[in-house]
Amino acid sequence: MSPLDRPEDPDPEPSERIPAGLLFVPVRSGPAGCTARFFRTPLGGRTAVGFTSTAKLTATLGTEQACIRLSEPALRALAAPLGVGALTVDPQLSAPAAAPSTDPWPHPVVDRPVAAPGRPRATDPAHRLRS
Repeated sequence: MSPLDRPEDPDPEPSERIPAGLLFVPVRSGPAGCTARFFRTPLGGRTAVGFTSTAKLTATLGTEQACIRLSEPALRALAAPLGVGALTVDPQLSAPAAAPSTDPWPHPVVDRPVAAPGRPRATDPAHRLRS
């Protein structure tokens, strides 16, 4: 069979969006009910995330992660007004949750003398030479 007789391979990255069916969408509880969680891509862009199974969601985000079922178009419609246009299905990597900080916030300000505008500080070596 010549290369011309072979059917073309399917496009590995189709330009059209393919519906992913119902997705398991991670949510968090809030005062108005549950809210979809949005994440960051490796380059820092915001993305909506959906999983094709609870096993994939649990493997990535842990057993305590709550979720709801949404279709891909419904998730996009939910994210669009917030400026989130990207949708990531079945992400495999995620950063661990940040550990809670034990530092007081805001950090205390250290008192130190402040020079008047246009005048050198007392610790400035040039100030010592002029004295």
